Amino acid sequence: MNNDLNKETLKITGMSCAACAARIEKAVGKMDGVEQISVNLATEKAAVSYDSRTTNLSAIKEKIEKTGYSVLDIEEKKIVDEDKLRKEREIRTLWTKFIVSAIFAVPLLYFAMAPMISWISFPIPSFFDPMHHPLNFAILQTILTIPIVIAGHRFYTVGLKAIINRGPNMDSLIAMGTTAAIIYSLYSFYMISIGDVAAVEGLYFETAGVIITLILLGKSLEAVSMGRTSEAIKKLMGLAPKTAIVIRDGKEYKAPIDEVQIDHVILVKPGESIPVDGVVLQGVTSIDESLLTGESIPVEKKEGDQVYAASINKNGMIHFKATKIGGDTAHAKIIKLVEEAQSAKAPIAKTADIVSGYFVPIVFAIAVIASSAWFISGQSVVFSLTIFISVLVIACPCALGLATPTAIMVGTGKGAEYGILIKGGGALETAHKINTIVFDKTGTITEGKPEVTDVITAVGAQRNLVIQIAASAEKGSEHPLADAIVRSADKENIDFLKVDTFEAIPGHGIKAEINGINVLLGNRKLMDSRDISPAELEAQYDALAREGKTPMYVAMEHKIAGIIAVADVVKESSLKAIEKLQSMGLEVAMITGDNRKTAEAIAKQMKIERVMAEVLPQDKSNEVKKLQAEGKKVAMVGDGINDAPALAQADIGIAIGSGTDVAMESADIVLMRSDLMDVPAAIQLSNSTIRNIKQNLFWAFSYNVIGIPIAAGLLHIFGGPLLNPMFAAAAMSLSSVSVLTNALRLKKFKPYD
Repeated sequence: MNNDLNKETLKITGMSCAACAARIEKAVGKMDGVEQISVNLATEKAAVSYDSRTTNLSAIKEKIEKTGYSVLDIEEKKIVDEDKLRKEREIRTLWTKFIVSAIFAVPLLYFAMAPMISWISFPIPSFFDPMHHPLNFAILQTILTIPIVIAGHRFYTVGLKAIINRGPNMDSLIAMGTTAAIIYSLYSFYMISIGDVAAVEGLYFETAGVIITLILLGKSLEAVSMGRTSEAIKKLMGLAPKTAIVIRDGKEYKAPIDEVQIDHVILVKPGESIPVDGVVLQGVTSIDESLLTGESIPVEKKEGDQVYAASINKNGMIHFKATKIGGDTAHAKIIKLVEEAQSAKAPIAKTADIVSGYFVPIVFAIAVIASSAWFISGQSVVFSLTIFISVLVIACPCALGLATPTAIMVGTGKGAEYGILIKGGGALETAHKINTIVFDKTGTITEGKPEVTDVITAVGAQRNLVIQIAASAEKGSEHPLADAIVRSADKENIDFLKVDTFEAIPGHGIKAEINGINVLLGNRKLMDSRDISPAELEAQYDALAREGKTPMYVAMEHKIAGIIAVADVVKESSLKAIEKLQSMGLEVAMITGDNRKTAEAIAKQMKIERVMAEVLPQDKSNEVKKLQAEGKKVAMVGDGINDAPALAQADIGIAIGSGTDVAMESADIVLMRSDLMDVPAAIQLSNSTIRNIKQNLFWAFSYNVIGIPIAAGLLHIFGGPLLNPMFAAAAMSLSSVSVLTNALRLKKFKPYD
């Protein structure tokens, strides 16, 4: 692994279509030391990996700027506010430009078209009648066109610059098409001025004006839609508070969030947001962590509990010690993870990227060839010009470029709302191909800590006394089974008795004396060694063992008093989640280090047929390999700590838990809640997103495959109509907006539907 490999994310402005993104990727990708670059048109970001020994970030930025685009230098802490303000300004500017152009385009279209529609009487002042005052008519159209061109000047500055840089884009197509119309119109204007009245029919100003207006409308709608695609992540980013109340020398100080340091004591009042991650020192409250975990029910917090930045304190007042600040908080890591996912490209996008890279030059070629062919075949210059402009204007590389990233943005953002963090387009795409899901048992299917499941008493014995004696005897033990019995007594508010003597008997159990009563707690071997007959409860003991539980005899004064059974209980959602996955046609398997009897008991309870038991943590990845060797696409679901190798080996690693560092590193999907129902939800989200991407790509490809030949005059060959460039412009704008609108349908996604 190259330790000198740096990864950076850059904010790029000035891109108008997929050809722009492809141009940047090609230019930067050729630089020495650049290992990989992925430019996302939807997020306007470039993810760059480069060797710091060969090149540096400044050189990469300079290359991007030489290619014709701008790189924004925004501090991480300000990026949310700056980006939001910039987007709002951009939308306002686009709407203003559209309104200005529309104000002039409507009368321009009216004056241009009214004399041509003879069957409807459209009144126009005689002073501008093209038949009697053609020069006035031409002057009026020119005057009305100038403000429209000024409103759409960006198409010309960016488009022509892109042509000069040999990387033509969508703006280049618009600039070339409308420039051709304007230049021909100005030529006709000149001919009219020298007395050629017939040249009035060669005025094409309204075509250029309406095309610019319609595309500005499309761009405005596109910008609004794009803003909506990342609402979820922006909401999450905007939740972090800007200040914190720090306690120093017993006094409260309001400090900017940047000044908070590790070990600072912070006060949070009811209704306020938690500013950084920490541990509660004082107070009891409930905290809404829904925007981090997707869990809607507030979580009770007391002394010693973890609190996380951006969660909301509901009712109590707490003091807590800061343990993680800045980019190390769970909130910051989630944002970074989702942003990286949105910047990454899914494999399905590669085809669109390849096409986009060649798209604009091919369209230019088609426009030139088609218009020349019609002219050579005997058609007029006006006819050929119509073909040329229509082909340039109807082509839409935007739809191709936006098809994948917009769906991924909405899909990953929607996942984040439900506490499902998907690390990249690749993971999102692969997840829908999964046909086998392997669950780790302990801590995934089960709670991960033993609980008392059964208390059975002998004739004449009292249940509470059996628990009280057992819990009192085990209180001094550190064994997990002992802890389960002690917690059970606590839950039932049973008082503990004083233990006079205590002795641990390895492999058997314990011996104690409590209030003068001799107590034995342990397995059958312990009872046999003390000549105590367990016959009365032996059948129940064996039945509990067959269920995968750990039964323990409790004896008082050399007589069996009862059995306490302890087991790692399954989570409430486990069976429901597994049944849901099976109903989706997926094979479910379980892997565990536990003995086969216990594993099979849990598997039977969970309706899982394939069980891999007595597997050491380091061997779990080999078991995943064996499944893959059978031709299966495997997802591994684990806690992300001891399952890291298996999570990495699987086609998709799904870490379940509260987003630990190891889980985020080793897994492709992180489920912030310990709810297994999020596993089918993640698969469903993947299915919905990939289906949406395919729909977008189908529409984008189909639109261009059908639209460009029609614009080139295919229908006219068979006696059909010729496509008016104004309709071509409307169709082009509609194409991008329709792709974005389809992607936004993912916002309605609900798991388990």
